[in-house]
Amino acid sequence: MTYGPNDRFWFLGGQARVLVPGKATGGSLSVMEFTDAAGHAPPLHVHDNEEEVWIVLDGRIRFFVGGETFDLEPGQVAYGPRGVAHSYLVRSETARLAAVFAPGDVEEWFTSNGSPVTDVDAVPAAFDIGAILASADAFRVRVAGPPPTE
Repeated sequence: MTYGPNDRFWFLGGQARVLVPGKATGGSLSVMEFTDAAGHAPPLHVHDNEEEVWIVLDGRIRFFVGGETFDLEPGQVAYGPRGVAHSYLVRSETARLAAVFAPGDVEEWFTSNGSPVTDVDAVPAAFDIGAILASADAFRVRVAGPPPTE
């Protein structure tokens, strides 16, 4: 399933939405928003094709980029170069961040592996991590380690 701008969907236990689709920029970039609960952390991973910029909108998030760690609050920004392992850990009750991907093709990986949010207060939809990771190869995304913890 694919989602249009502002359609919320579940991805890896959190909510996501596309704010600026890659097709609107000729594929040069896309912008997504992620809303996650305390302790949420995707596996340490690498985008071989995209640069990534994170903008914290609400909450506190610890970013892991290469061997560095950054504790950010609303209004602060972190950068993840292509080819460098990265992840984040939500350190507040909830957090919301915008992620800019350049180029914007990887947005399709998120939307094709999401499931619709039917009620904003619903619990996260179940997901098949194996299927999500298997589809990552096509977008040159690979796992580099487990999710970070405190």
